[in-house]
Amino acid sequence: MLTQIADGVFVHESDFIQSNSVVVRGRDGVLVIDPGLTHDEMTGLADDIRGMSQRVVAGFATHPDWDHVLWHAALGEAPRYGTALCAATMAELLAQPDWPEQVAVGLPPEYADEIPLDLFGEITALPRGAVRIPWDGPTVRIIEHRAHAAGHAALLVEERGILVAGDMLSDILMPFLDVDAAQPLEDYLTALQLFQDVADDVRAVVPGHGSVGTAGQVRERIEQDRAYVQALRDGALPEDERVGPSAPLYWLADVHRWQLQRLAEKPTPPSGEHGGR
Repeated sequence: MLTQIADGVFVHESDFIQSNSVVVRGRDGVLVIDPGLTHDEMTGLADDIRGMSQRVVAGFATHPDWDHVLWHAALGEAPRYGTALCAATMAELLAQPDWPEQVAVGLPPEYADEIPLDLFGEITALPRGAVRIPWDGPTVRIIEHRAHAAGHAALLVEERGILVAGDMLSDILMPFLDVDAAQPLEDYLTALQLFQDVADDVRAVVPGHGSVGTAGQVRERIEQDRAYVQALRDGALPEDERVGPSAPLYWLADVHRWQLQRLAEKPTPPSGEHGGR
C-alpha cells in the first residue's frame, strides 16, 4: 500500500528490513525509485499506481545493491536510470554467465523464491555528473557520492522537500560502509556533509530501510550517523543503540564487528587525510 508523505510523493514499505520504494507523481506519469522486493509487492505497487490513474514513466536505482536494482514487468518498460557508475557496476555483473548464482548467494533465504530477477539490474546510465532526473515532473536533484556503495546517489525532490537517501540516514541501521573503497570513512563523512548542506530544504527523509523521518529528524540522523563513523575513525566505541544490546535487528552487532575488522586491515592513511566537518 502506498502512503502519501507529501503532495505527489508516496512510499511503500516492504516487509524485508522496512525497505522503502518511493513514487513521485509527474505530469504524464510517475517516477519509481528502488521498487521492491517480492513479486507480490511489486505487482501490488503497479496496481496502486494504476489505481491513481497513473503509469510509470521513469525509474531510478539509488545504488547497485541487489535490493535496489529490482524491477517487474507489471511496472512497464520505462527507462530505469542510475548514475554512470551504478550502471557500469551492474553491466559488469550481468556480463558474467554465473551472475544469477552470485546474486542468489546474497538473497535472504526466507524471500529468495519470491524475488523476481528477470529484469534485475538493467539500468540506463545517466551522463557522468548528471544533477537531475530527465523526466517531466517535479525537479529531482541527484546527490551523487561514494558512501556505502560505488555509484550511490540520493535524490532531493526539490519542490516537495523530500530527500530519498538510499541506504543512509536510517533509524534502524547504522552506517554500512563500502569497506572495499580506498577511504570508506572519509567517503561517508563527505556524503553526510552533502546531506547537511541541503538539510534546510528537507521536510522529510526516506531511508532505504527504516521509518520516514520528519524535518526535525533529518539533522538528528545526520549527526547520529556522523558520530558512528567518527567513532570508528577515532578507534572509539560508538554509543549507538543500533549496534547495542537493544539493536532493532540482532545481526547488526555482527555487521558492526565485521566493519571494524575490515577497517583494521586497511592501511592507515597519511596524517591530514581524515575528512568531515
